[in-house]
Amino acid sequence: MKKKHMVMIGAALAVAGLLFYLAGVGLQKGPGEKAPTIAATQGSPSGAHEGHGSAPAAPAPAQGAPKGAHEGHGGAGTPPAAAPEAQAPAEAPSVEITTEKQQLIGVKTVPAAVKPLRKVLKTVGRIEYDERRLRTVNTKVEGWIEKLYIDYTGRYVRQGEPMAELYSPELLATQEEYLNILKWRKQREGAGGSAAMLSRDAEALVEASKKRLQRYDISEAQIRELEQTGKARRTLTIYSPTNGYVVQKMALQGMRVMPGEKLFDVADLSTVWVLADVYEYELSSIRVGEPASISLSYLPGKEFKSKIDYVYPTLSGETRTARVRFAIPNADGRLKPQMYASVEIKIGLGSKLAIPDDAVIDTGTRQIVYVDKGDGYFEPREVMLGLRAEGYREVLMGLKAGEKVAASAAFLVDSEAQLKGVTPLQGAGHKH
Repeated sequence: MKKKHMVMIGAALAVAGLLFYLAGVGLQKGPGEKAPTIAATQGSPSGAHEGHGSAPAAPAPAQGAPKGAHEGHGGAGTPPAAAPEAQAPAEAPSVEITTEKQQLIGVKTVPAAVKPLRKVLKTVGRIEYDERRLRTVNTKVEGWIEKLYIDYTGRYVRQGEPMAELYSPELLATQEEYLNILKWRKQREGAGGSAAMLSRDAEALVEASKKRLQRYDISEAQIRELEQTGKARRTLTIYSPTNGYVVQKMALQGMRVMPGEKLFDVADLSTVWVLADVYEYELSSIRVGEPASISLSYLPGKEFKSKIDYVYPTLSGETRTARVRFAIPNADGRLKPQMYASVEIKIGLGSKLAIPDDAVIDTGTRQIVYVDKGDGYFEPREVMLGLRAEGYREVLMGLKAGEKVAASAAFLVDSEAQLKGVTPLQGAGHKH
């Protein structure tokens, strides 16, 4: 019996020593690590005492549980993805500027409004002759100038005033022929028979000779004088066809002239033209009938009102400009050809949604305005702009009528927004 008790006591001591050893190893494990356990599997006595450092088997997941639902701490399993939430629309950024600060920097707001816009185009013009009032004096017969009444350029002449006398042997012979036919007709008047037939032929010859005189620019009054006196005139008097100034004079005393050769140019300056140059890119807004104001340094304080009379169909290749014509009355003769004039053309653009020009911050790639949202908040917004006219800009996209924008000191509002990192939403300027 003593021996049996001795074996039992020894076995108990061995088990106790093993338990103490295992407890000491558990105390040496770092935080978060599990102490080794003795796994007992039903029906597997040999698995009752695992070796040192072996990890226990993980329990099998319950049936129907999702994979990875019972992973160990730090395991490689991925938690299930959360259901996607609906993204809320991005809120427009804004910069706050208190009322006191607005007054200090001078911020003023102006509503965007639909208003008639008018563009003023300034250019330089020059006075020219009205080509419709230019006349050339010439002759249709060969001859020599025996007397010259207009002996210098620039003289004013009236319609019907004599300008020169021309001696023409051909014209003298035609006059004498006409007088002879008149005498022959008179002798055949009242005769019967074959003489009556000759009288009718004489009448036809008289008419033919008279038409020859008319083709040489012999007036009806001169022909009547020829018939009354019965004497051919040695010279043909040339008269002025209109009132005006002699702007060119080629005729000289004793000069021989040929048919069609120009002797004088006479210009009626009661109306003059102003020709102005307009650049190619401005032609799209030029229309006949647009009003204009014309002034000259020669007449300070004097302004002439006119309208576009004609837009010339050609373009200058050197200056890339086209000519625009105006007509101005010049009854007193103060406007002289080749004078320079300042021209302002007022072009109506119609009613447009517009804001002041100084409300726009142009970055070079975008145009930004600051919309007053109330309570001291300003929203930076990208806009699309059109025409520029009289200090206003046409708004194509980005603003609605009635929305207020910072006009004066807008650049200071922009500086404040830049300091606070406030920028307009991308594409905001393409909203109506």
